[in-house]
Amino acid sequence: MKEITEALRKFNEERDWEPFHTPENLAKSIAIEAGELLECFQWDSRYDREALSDEIADVMLYCLMLADKAGLDMKKEMLRKIEKNAKKYPVESCRGKSEKYDKL
Repeated sequence: MKEITEALRKFNEERDWEPFHTPENLAKSIAIEAGELLECFQWDSRYDREALSDEIADVMLYCLMLADKAGLDMKKEMLRKIEKNAKKYPVESCRGKSEKYDKL
């Protein structure tokens, strides 16, 4: 994660894009790129692997930029969230079920 974040910082600094990367703009960009990710599946479940890869990467890169801007360690935060989800969705009550935790 650190290597990718540093590469992103360098890429953006070289282009002087930092002024445009406010938390609000980055959050908007995540939503826009997530919409483009959905386009990969717009008419059926078949997809172009390269297009899918590009859109997933775009979403993740914007997420990393927002996390960096907010001073978050995403490796730590993702592991914390997995732990939190494990408590909300214990194996014994949700295995093989897709219901939300408050409906189990």
